[in-house]
Amino acid sequence: MKSICVFCASSLGNHPVYAETAFELGEILAENGIELIYGGAQVGLMGKVADGALFKNGKVTGIIPGFLQTKEIAHHSLNELITVQTMHERKALMHDRSDAFIALPGGFGTMEELFEILTWAQLSLHQKPIGVLNINGYYDPLIQLVDKMIEEELLRNEYKGMLLISDSIEDLLSQMNLYEVPTVKKWIGTEIM
Repeated sequence: MKSICVFCASSLGNHPVYAETAFELGEILAENGIELIYGGAQVGLMGKVADGALFKNGKVTGIIPGFLQTKEIAHHSLNELITVQTMHERKALMHDRSDAFIALPGGFGTMEELFEILTWAQLSLHQKPIGVLNINGYYDPLIQLVDKMIEEELLRNEYKGMLLISDSIEDLLSQMNLYEVPTVKKWIGTEIM
């Protein structure tokens, strides 16, 4: 993997471990020569992951919509800051420029980015690894929800393998390096799952 896109919050949350781990993730990506692609902000966990990568002289590319840049939250110490018009353009460019994706804790925006990239994988629009760094058990309810989707036969069990999960940065990166796309029969009768 030459580049990883990180989805995360524009706030810090109320547990210091979130910011500490975001910074550490940035450091580890830089140490491994992996470019960080992210949302371009200097605030919150987004700013921490970028700062961690920059601290270790890593390459960092931010992609930010113009309406957010004008709110003075853009990080101006990046190797590259790309301004786009819409959130849709931002996500498409993040996808195009990244070899893999990691979600840190976040709110609606992070969840939307994670689920969109998962949906694209489910539809075979890409075959890139997608990981969740489950810091402080943050994503435990999501893991339970995915299990519920499978139990209720609204999601095929095979798709669960498209979401790599760990509470360790090193373990998650290892899983991502070994990732193989699950083989899933797309059609069941006339229903799509």
